Parts: sequence; C-alpha cells; structure tokens
Amino acid sequence: LEHNLLALSLVTNTQTHTHYTMGIAEKIKAIEEEMARTQKNKATEYHIGLLKAKLAKHRSQLIDDASKASGGGGEGFSARKAGDARCSLIGFPSVGKSTLLCAVTNTESRTGAFEYTTMTCIPGVIEYAGSNIQLLDLPGIIEGAAKGIGKGKQVIAVARTSDLIVMMLDASKGSVHKRLLENELESVGIRLNKERPNIYYKPKKTGGLTYCSTVKQSQGVNERLVRDILKQHKIFNADIVFHQDISIDQFIDEVEGNRQYIRCLYVYNKIDTTSIEEVDRLAREPHSVVISCEWKLNLDFLVDQIWEHLDLIRIFTKRRGEQPDFTEPCILRRGSTVEDLCDYIHRDMKKGFKYAMLWGKSAKHSPQRVGITHALADEDVVQLFCAT
Repeated sequence: LEHNLLALSLVTNTQTHTHYTMGIAEKIKAIEEEMARTQKNKATEYHIGLLKAKLAKHRSQLIDDASKASGGGGEGFSARKAGDARCSLIGFPSVGKSTLLCAVTNTESRTGAFEYTTMTCIPGVIEYAGSNIQLLDLPGIIEGAAKGIGKGKQVIAVARTSDLIVMMLDASKGSVHKRLLENELESVGIRLNKERPNIYYKPKKTGGLTYCSTVKQSQGVNERLVRDILKQHKIFNADIVFHQDISIDQFIDEVEGNRQYIRCLYVYNKIDTTSIEEVDRLAREPHSVVISCEWKLNLDFLVDQIWEHLDLIRIFTKRRGEQPDFTEPCILRRGSTVEDLCDYIHRDMKKGFKYAMLWGKSAKHSPQRVGITHALADEDVVQLFCAT
C-alpha cells in the first residue's frame, strides 16, 4: 500500500505543472511540429536554423527550471558531492540501478521486482585503485522527464553535476530505451560523449559583430544566419571565430552557454534474458558494457570502465630520503600538471615551489627535474622541492 501511494504521488506530480511551464512545453511542441513539416534542403537551411535557435531558447528555460528544482527536489536530491569523482545512474524504472549500487558499493538501496522502488537519490562509494568514486542511485525516469514528468527535472539536475553518466539499460530493450534517454538528456542541454566545439565566442558591449572562420563551413553556418541567431538572443556585439567545421546546433549550444559535455557509459543489464548474438552485438558498441546484476557477471570490468571513462590518474608523492607512498595516491584529471598537484596537496604550496623530481611515464629519464607546468601521467612518482 505504501509503495502504491508513493507511485500515485509521483503520477500526481506530473499533473501539477504551472501554466508557465505548460506554455513553454506548448511552444516547444509547435516548433518541433513545424520543423517536422519543413523539408530539409539548401533552400530551407536558413529557416530551420532560426527554428532551432528558437527551440534552444525555450529549452534553456526548462534547463534553468531543472537547475532550480535540484535544490527543492525533496529528500536525497541534495546529495553532497564527495570523493574524487561523481557518477550518476540514469535509466528507466526497474532496470537494476539499485541492485548495481548494492553490488559495487557497500551501500544498501531498496530493491524490488516492481517500478519506482527508489524514490530519492541514494549515494554510494566505489573504492578503486586508491580512489573514492561517488555513485548516485537516482529514481527511474520516464519519457517526458525533461518537461517535468515524474521526478525527471530533479534527476536531470543532479545528472548535470556529474563527471560521468552511467546509463542503465535493459538488454532486451536496449536500443529503444537508449534512444529515448539520449533524447531526454539532449533536450535539456546534456551532450553525451561529445567534445566542446572549437569556437571563440565573446559578447561585448560595443563594436558590432565580428565574424571569421578559419575553415570552410559546409553544414549551413554562414554570417547571415549567425547574425540572425544572435539577434534572437538580443546580442548585437560579439566576436566569433570558427576554428572547425561546425553545425548550426553546435553554434547555438555555444551561444546558450549552459550546455554540459559529459561522458556516458552505456550499461546493458539482464544479459541472461537475451541471445548470445545480441549480447555480442551490444558489447561491441562504443562506450558499452554488458552485465548481469542478478548473476554478478562482468561487474569487475564495469568498474574498470567507469575508472577509464572518468579519465583520472594516480600520482604518488615521495619525501626526500624515503620510499614513495603507494598507499594514498593523489587523484587528478588526465592532463593535470605539477601545479595541479601542488593545489591538490595545499593551495599555498605553489607559492614556494622551486622544482620537482619525477619518476614515471611522463619522464624522459628517471629521475627528471621538471617545472610547475610539466604534464603528469598515471602512476608518476613526484618529489616536490619548495622554499621554506
């Protein structure tokens, strides 16, 4: 009975949107319908580009609403960020998110063979290679979550703060569910496994619009379209330089400025319910892992892939005259420098920094004397020398 009441309250929330939110949703639907009716060719590229700009502007309002919802989403949705990185479990109800959390962490999350078992955000910690990775078990979302259906806004708002999204999918419905979830996240400004486009864009107070492209634009972007898109956003003075061939959508993302480029790992659960040929096909897809939480199959490989997709490195420190400390590594982002290591240890350390001695993959010879801008590699050993 308690479970039914919780599920009923979840459905009731979907029917209590404000008139403001419904107005935005209706505008979005109208623009999407017009885009669907418009034939895509050279003659309509300009018109479609303006429609995309309007659509992005309305969706940005939904993103702002979702960000505000993260603070008032109820119990558990204000989970404090902890550990060296944060991962969010996203998926439809009853795909095994809570079971996975229990299997790879020491956290107890309520599980059951029915939907909406998890009604709040439950954090757990994966201990891997000396690091602590926070894993959040979020309530299941459904189609229309980006518009506020169910607890979609709160779930998506938490996902936007993550370093990695772990998308849990049922192996028997993987392709359909994957496409629906990607569309939901895309509509609120989350770009999965994409790189930020190489664009220089800087609004200014005066001076008009300066447009420049160092490469040929072949996807419909031109100066006229750029001016009209910026005009819709009430921007009349800006410097824009394109350093790569980009699409209209990529330029709009840059103008909106609230897009999150987050890595995503697709996890196909319940592989014991489908054929071996289908499992083999799913396992070969990019950024994908196949598992079975019930039979505890491939969970170790999943944790390895979570570490790889987070792009973290371990740096070991060494005191003068002593052996390196291999028990507690410093966890940094790939591409970090000696300066980042100093900040990790203490924010004032780089003020007295003189040089560092380095052993490991990034050293040309061991040991190598390096400066504060030297880029570090995984499992490097560093001895810092600072002025006293």
